[in-house]
Parts: sequence; C-alpha cells; structure tokens
Amino acid sequence: MGLISAMQGFCVIGIIILIGYIAARFRIGGPTAQMVLNRFSYFVSTPCLMFAILSKEHLSDVFKPSIAVAIACAVITGAIFLGLNATIFHMGSADTTIGVLVSMYMNANNIGLPIATYILGNPAAVTPIVLIQQVLFTPIALTSLDLSSRGRVSVKAIVTQPLHQPILIGVMIGIVTSAVSDAAGWFVVPSYIYDPINIVGNSAVPLILMAFGMSLHGSKPLGKDSNRAATIVAALLKNAVMPFVAFLLAYFMGFRGAELYSCVVLAALPTAQNVYNYAARYEAGTTFARDGILLSTLSSPIFIFVIAGLLGS
Repeated sequence: MGLISAMQGFCVIGIIILIGYIAARFRIGGPTAQMVLNRFSYFVSTPCLMFAILSKEHLSDVFKPSIAVAIACAVITGAIFLGLNATIFHMGSADTTIGVLVSMYMNANNIGLPIATYILGNPAAVTPIVLIQQVLFTPIALTSLDLSSRGRVSVKAIVTQPLHQPILIGVMIGIVTSAVSDAAGWFVVPSYIYDPINIVGNSAVPLILMAFGMSLHGSKPLGKDSNRAATIVAALLKNAVMPFVAFLLAYFMGFRGAELYSCVVLAALPTAQNVYNYAARYEAGTTFARDGILLSTLSSPIFIFVIAGLLGS
C-alpha cells in the first residue's frame, strides 16, 4: 500500500508538468512565461521553501550519520560522470556541470517528500539531502555555470558566489533560526511572519514543474541536438549506480534494516527539477538538463520498485 501511495507522488508530478506543457501549447502567459516562472521560483519561492522547511527542523534530525552516505555516494557518482566525460564524451564545461548534476542531484522535495512519507514513514529523512545539496553541491555547480557563462571570473567573485545565491541564503537563515529556536525552547518566528513565507514557499515546486513542462513544448527529448549517450549515462548513474554505491557505503558503515533501506531508496530518487532551473537561469546546458531530468524521472519508479522488493520489509 505504501509503495502504491508513493507512486501516486510521481503521478502528481506528471500532471503538473502536463499542465505546464498545455499552458505553453496554448500560449498562456505569453512567450516569457517559462522564464518568469523559472526566475520567480529561483529568486523567491525556493528560498522561502528552504527557510520554511529547515527553520522548523531540529538540527539533530539534519546532522545525522546518514548524511555522510548521501554526500559520499553523490560525490562518487558525480566523479564517475566527470571521468566518463573526460575520456568519452568531451563536452563543454556548461554541459559537463549539468551532466554531473543530472547524475547526482536528488529530487528531495516534490518526489522525495512523498516517498519518504509513504515508503520510509519519515518525511524528515530528506532534510539532510536538501541541506547538503544546497550548502555543498549547489554553490559549486552555480559557480561553475557562472564561470562558463561569463568567461573569466575573479577570485573575489568565486569566493562571494554563495552570497549571491538566494536558495543558499534561505537555507542558512533557516538553519540559524532552527538553532536559535532550539536554544530558546520555542519557535522564535511569529506565525504572522512565518505563514506568508511558508505560503510563498509552497509555490516553488509547482512553478518549477510547470516551467519544466513548458520547456517540453516544441522540443523533442533526446533529439538530434542532444547528446543522447551522455544523457542516458547520466540518468543511469543517478538511478542505478548511485543507489548501489549508497548500499555499499551504508552497509560497510554498519547500517542495517530501516536505516540501510532509507539510504538506498533516497539515493534512487530521480534528478531534481532544480537542475533545469539552474540551467535556465544561466542559459547553459538546458537541453541536457531537460532530457536528463525527464529520463531520470520516468525510470526512477522502476528502480525504486526493485529496491523495495530487495530490501523492503
């Protein structure tokens, strides 16, 4: 029953993407609608969402041993793609950055939350993933995309890059708020301030998904202009190799039962739509991002079913 409920989360995702596609098909919002949705979600909605989630999480639920597995398996998978690109694909820096993200960046919000809720029985299980991706992986990826789009960037610009990332700022403010609330013994943000931020944050996922759906209109996934081999490899790294690496790491770290199962299932989450959002923000690697996310999202349920059959109790 839990598995069926989790798959309903994929159905929800697909319907919202379809709504975006239909909106683009009938030119609702005009030719700039996709760009507006992407920019609003990047600069406003997603930072609000990160703050709303993390500010109410206890830090002990965020910084736990499983976070080491999530970091290590993502880094290993991304490194494998870098090695394959250096020896086989030979793509430019922007597409390489997007390829690394497709192979390692987990959809911890709109797909991860229902899966953590219905399969793992613990919605907070995705919180460490949200944290490490926003604090560690996103600054590095956006700096790389910044360098690719601008050309030569000064050391100062690289060092101060995190200060220009609204999503990371939302994450850090949320963590600080959580720490202050834990010390005070009560949630320090009044409801009349938290509630509007939370409401705006709740718009992030549908905005990103609809913008992604709009990008599919008039395009042919895995068409002639795309690097089919690299896209397929990146999606397989994300959905198949990454959970296998997570299993090995978690098992040899002593995880068993529910903890081991949780690490592997979360590693099998599809690539996050945020990757397309970042690519669109810098107008770099958008085709790779779109195709990789689509392929990863369509195939992820198959791998999750297999993992549930092998490790689920």
